[in-house]
Amino acid sequence: MIKKSPVFRLLILGFLLLIPFTLWGGEPVPLRILYLNDFHGYAEPYQPSGSKTVMGGIAYLAGEVSRLRQEAPTLFLAAGDMIQGNPWANLFEGRSSMEVMNRMDFTAMVLGNHEFDFGPAVLQERIKEARFPVLAANVRGVPGIQPYIIKEIAGIRTAILGLVTEETPVTTHPKNVEGLVFTSAVDRLREVLKEIDGRADLVIVLSHLGLPADIRLAEAVEGIQVIVGGHTHTRIEKPMVVKGTLIVQAWEHAKVLGVLDLWLQEKRIVRSEGRLILIGPDRQSPHEAVKAVVDSYKEKAAGILDEVIGEALEDLKAQGARVQETNLGNLVADILRQATRADAALINGGALRTDILKGPVRMKDLYAVLPFTNYPVVLKVRGKELKAIFEYGLSDPEGGGRYPQVSGVRILYDPRRPQNEKIVSFQVGEKPLDPEAWYTLATNDFLVAGGDGYAILKDLSLLKEGDPPKAGRVLLFDLGHEIRDLVVHYIKSQKTVFASVEGRIKKGE
Repeated sequence: MIKKSPVFRLLILGFLLLIPFTLWGGEPVPLRILYLNDFHGYAEPYQPSGSKTVMGGIAYLAGEVSRLRQEAPTLFLAAGDMIQGNPWANLFEGRSSMEVMNRMDFTAMVLGNHEFDFGPAVLQERIKEARFPVLAANVRGVPGIQPYIIKEIAGIRTAILGLVTEETPVTTHPKNVEGLVFTSAVDRLREVLKEIDGRADLVIVLSHLGLPADIRLAEAVEGIQVIVGGHTHTRIEKPMVVKGTLIVQAWEHAKVLGVLDLWLQEKRIVRSEGRLILIGPDRQSPHEAVKAVVDSYKEKAAGILDEVIGEALEDLKAQGARVQETNLGNLVADILRQATRADAALINGGALRTDILKGPVRMKDLYAVLPFTNYPVVLKVRGKELKAIFEYGLSDPEGGGRYPQVSGVRILYDPRRPQNEKIVSFQVGEKPLDPEAWYTLATNDFLVAGGDGYAILKDLSLLKEGDPPKAGRVLLFDLGHEIRDLVVHYIKSQKTVFASVEGRIKKGE
C-alpha cells in the first residue's frame, strides 16, 4: 500500500474545495435569470391604448438589467420577436434592435417567427451581427444558428435550448422560409435532451412557441427545469409550475422585465422566486450607452416617421382583430377594396398590429399598424370559392392571424356548426352570394402565397415562380405599391379619418 504524503492530501483537499457546493449538498447556489420577449423594436417609451401611463423604453429596461446584474450571477435571455415590428426597427430591417441587444450583453436569444419577416438574407446579416448565440433547435437550413449552448456560471452548468413555433411558415411570408425545415418542438427537444444528458446541472428551454404550447411541452417532456417563453405576449406575473417545470413570460414591448431567481442544490431547484418589473421613464434611470443607440436611430428615422399625415377623429382599434370585426380592420379593408375596385376585400386580422389613437396620425403610426411589406393582389373567384375562403378564415377559435377583416361583404356564421359549414348567410354588396357567379377579391400577397394557412388562396392564384395564373385568376399583383402606401395616401387625401364597427361579420344561427 502506497503511503500518501501530507502534501498529496492537501492537494486532494484543495481540488475537492474547487468542486461546486451544489454537487456535495452544501449551501444552495443562487442564479438569476432576466428575460425579455416580443420586444418588436419598441425602443422608446409609449402610452399603450387604454393606459394612463407611459411604459417601456429599452434604455430604461437596460438600466434595470445593469442594476440587477450586480446582485447575483445572471443569465439574460431573449425569447424571440426582437427585430421586427415598430418602425424604429423596421426602417433598418432590425439592425437597430441588434445593435441595442449587443450593448445589453444578452446571454442568448431564440429566433421568433417574426425574425424571418425581412427574408433570409437579412436574417443572416442580423445573426452575423449578434455578439451572443442565436438558437433554434427545431429549424434546419438557417446558417449561424445553434440548437443549444451550455454555459457555466457560478459553478452551474446551464443548458439553454432554443425552440421556435412550428407555425412560422404560415405566420411569415412563405418566400421567407423557402428551403427551411421546421420540425416538432417536442420530438426535437427529446433528441437534444438525450444529447446533453449528464452535461448540465440546469436545463432551460428558451421558447418562442406560445404559452399553450409551453404548457404542453412541460407536460410531455421530462427533464426541463425552466421554460422562458414568448410569442403569445403573455403577462405571467408569477412563475407557473407545470409538472415541476417553471414557466415564465414577460408580456411585450419592453414594458416589463422578467426576473426569475433560483437556488440550486445537487442539480435541483430548491427555491425559486419570480416577478415582473414594470419599466418606464418614471421608474428607472436609462442606460446611457443604450440610450445613445436608441436616440441615434430615432434621429435617422425622425424625418420620415414624425410627418403628420392626417387626424383620427376616434380611436381606430386593431385590438381584437384576430377574433372579431374592428373599425381599423374595416378601414384598411375598405381602402384596399376601393383602390383596387374589387367586389370584396380580405385582410387577415394578424396584419394589424396596434391601434391608432384619436388625434394626429403620423407616419410612424402607420408603420406600427402595418409593419409588414404586403402588396395588393386581386383574384377572380367563383362564389362557392369565395365562401370556402371565408369558411377557412372563420374556422380558428384560438385567435390566430387568419381571422378576416372585410369590405364589400356581410356574413352571418355559427361557430358551433361543423367545419366548412359555419356560414349561415353570405352577401356581396347588396345581393346574396351566387355560388356560380364570378367575383373579384382584393387581398394581400402574404395570404395569396398561403400565409396564415390560406392554402385555398395559394391554389387559386398559383403565384409560385414559373407558374402561369390559373385561367387568368390573378387580375392584379401590384409590386409598386404596398398596402401601407394605399392607407397613407388615403389618410393624406382625406385629412381626417374615422371608421365604425358595422356588423359585417356576425355570429348567429
